[in-house]
Amino acid sequence: MPYLTFAALVAALLLFTWLGLRARRTHGALAGDVVDDYVTARNSQTASTLGLSFLASGMGAWILFAPPEVGAFVGPIALAGYAIGAALPFVVLAACGPAIRRYLPEGRSIGEFAERRYGAGVRRYVSLISVLYMACFLAAELTAIGGITALLSDVPPALVVIGVAVSTLLYTALGGLRASLATDRWQALLLIALLLIVGGLGLSRLPDLPEGAALPSIPTGSALSVALTLVIAVTAANLFHQGYWQRVWAAKSGQALGRGALFGGLITVAVVAVVGGLGILAAMSGVALGEPPMPFFALLIDAPAGLKLLGLVLAVTLVASSVDTLQNGIASLSVGDGRVSGRTGLGLPMARWLTVALMVPVVVLALQNLSVLRLFLIADLLCASAMVPVLLGLWSRMTTTAAVAGGLAGLLGAVMPGWVAQGSVMSGLMAASFPGGVPTLAPFLGALIASTVLSVVIASLRPSFAPRIG
Repeated sequence: MPYLTFAALVAALLLFTWLGLRARRTHGALAGDVVDDYVTARNSQTASTLGLSFLASGMGAWILFAPPEVGAFVGPIALAGYAIGAALPFVVLAACGPAIRRYLPEGRSIGEFAERRYGAGVRRYVSLISVLYMACFLAAELTAIGGITALLSDVPPALVVIGVAVSTLLYTALGGLRASLATDRWQALLLIALLLIVGGLGLSRLPDLPEGAALPSIPTGSALSVALTLVIAVTAANLFHQGYWQRVWAAKSGQALGRGALFGGLITVAVVAVVGGLGILAAMSGVALGEPPMPFFALLIDAPAGLKLLGLVLAVTLVASSVDTLQNGIASLSVGDGRVSGRTGLGLPMARWLTVALMVPVVVLALQNLSVLRLFLIADLLCASAMVPVLLGLWSRMTTTAAVAGGLAGLLGAVMPGWVAQGSVMSGLMAASFPGGVPTLAPFLGALIASTVLSVVIASLRPSFAPRIG
């Protein structure tokens, strides 16, 4: 085993753990409500801190795989859709977050907002979708770091997977959201620096573009379809990312939240565009992209050991920055909020242990090196069916009946395209479960349109007695 590589990875993880635990030691005594501070760090974060945190929380190992592959095989139109989809949740948070903060100043999650507007049943459904999505995200990130480790080094992948899971769990379980926020700042700066270094050095190793090299592309209609699919899927799923909603209440003010979310969104667009652009250039240069294709890593396969090490540290930084946010987000959903619903919830110690317990099957799944893409897409589709009814809670005419009907219509709308095209309900269900793990536009578009139309129609037919929001 190459001990230098192993030592560098251990050093990076120890640094993140120290930063997280240091934040807990510095700020823990200042919290009047220990549980609330653990899950929200309420009214404490500036716009710049939030912007870096949004970037670090959303950037996982997926950016080294998906955007370069989309750029290399589908072209710049679909890549633009991916970049917009990755940033659009932050735009929505900037637009809706301040109003939700004002309506529910004591809140902790989008589920609590849904409960205040629609009742406990809707909250349970929203929380279930959130946990399913975040568990898929966790498994995907840990699976990815195992694969990247095997690709770029001789370090046993299982050691890195377990090391990332344990180190991040240590500081998030003990330090809560403040620990995650503290590490996010440094992880965001480190990943930007490493991405520029690794990407720049990798790009310098590409052969000159052949004469007549053309941008990779597919027919414009197909490219637009892929782009729209990515925008809907990524936006919907990330709006049920509890880690993002924690930061809504962590902001010092609504203004800080808006600026921080937009800042994080702009940087996210730039990062996705740069990484995807590397995939485009790799494809245009004619280098072998691998099997399965991995355009970004095609720049590193025959690279010097030092460049591979930097690439691996970049991957560990990306995974740790997203995993710690997901762990803390799941813990926060486990803590009941008596101020919203009168329930006591699990309490902080049990929430910590539940997060630890949840990580066990996630790590076991990651060590199997299985693809979780199909489950990920199903979770994305559930999010797409519920996104608009939940956010329409900001509209004073919206009612519980309209929200529930809209959510059910979204589920039916996801199945309807395949049902109509193939002539059977089972065919529609199969198409909406994405056989082969290939995302398609019809289920996502059907879910979004059906949920929006029915929610608005039902809400418009009856007066609302809900208080004005915002």
